[in-house]
Amino acid sequence: MSERRITAEAVFQTTMILVTTGRVIADACSMTTDLAKGSDSVASLFAILDRETKIQPDDPQGCKPEKLTGEVQIVGVDCAYPSRPDVIIFKGFSLDIIPACLLCTPAQLNENPLAQIEELFYDPLRGVVKIDGRDIRTYNLRALRRHIGLVSQAPTLFSGTIRENIMYGAETGSEAEVEDAARSANAHDFISKVNPAILLLDEATSALDSASEKAVQEALDRVMAGRTSVVVAHRLSTIQNCAVIAVLEGGVVVEKGTHVSLIAKGPSGKYFGLVSLQQGGGQH
Repeated sequence: MSERRITAEAVFQTTMILVTTGRVIADACSMTTDLAKGSDSVASLFAILDRETKIQPDDPQGCKPEKLTGEVQIVGVDCAYPSRPDVIIFKGFSLDIIPACLLCTPAQLNENPLAQIEELFYDPLRGVVKIDGRDIRTYNLRALRRHIGLVSQAPTLFSGTIRENIMYGAETGSEAEVEDAARSANAHDFISKVNPAILLLDEATSALDSASEKAVQEALDRVMAGRTSVVVAHRLSTIQNCAVIAVLEGGVVVEKGTHVSLIAKGPSGKYFGLVSLQQGGGQH
C-alpha cells in the first residue's frame, strides 16, 4: 500500500477471501474420515446392486399359475440360513401340507425357515418343495407370490407412506381396498381381498397382548378357512383347532396329528409336554 501497488479495498478483499477459504478447507479436512467411510459404503452399495441373484424373480420361462389349489409337499429338505451355513435347521425334513394344516415348533427353536423356503427367499441345501405337484423353482417367482400371503413375526415398515406400505408388492389396488386395510388393525379385510391360496403365519400374534391377540386370532381363523394355512406358533393355545399339528425337534418331525390325538399320548408325548409346560405358566 505504501508503494501504491495495491489499494486498501483490495487488501481487505484478499484478507476476507483467505480467511473464508481457510475455514472451509479446515472444515473439509475434519470430514476426511467420514468421506473415506462414505467412499467404502458407496463401493459396497454398488457391489450389491451389481450382484447377480441366484434366484431369478421374473423368469419368463417360469410357470405363471392363474390359480393354486394350495397343496404343499416338502420332500427330504436340508436347510440352513445363508449367513450360518454350518448350522442345519432342517435335516431330511418331509411333510405334506393340506388345507388348514398347522406347523408347530417347540419353544426352544427360535427361528423357522419354513416360510422363507416356501416364499423361495432362498433354496434348501437338499430336497425339494412342491406346490400343487410342481417344484417351486419352476414357477415364475412373481406370479407364485401373488398366491401366497405372509404374516411374519416382526413385520417391517418401509420408508414411505402407510399407503405405499399397504400397496407394497401389489401391481394394482383400489383406494377402497387401501382404506379398508388401514381401518382394520389386523388387516383382515385387505388379506381377504387379496385372497391368497396359501397363507403363511410365522408367529403372527407373538408381539401382541392377550386382548389384541384374541381379536387378531379370530380374524385369522376366518381368513384361514378354505385355504392352505401353515402356522408357525409357540403359543399352543392358538393352534388347538387345526386339522394337523406337526411337532418339530432338531429340525425333524417327531409327532404329527390332531390336538386330541397328540394329547392322548400322555406324558410320554412331546406335544403333551409342551402343552403342560405352557399351562403351568411357562408361556413362550
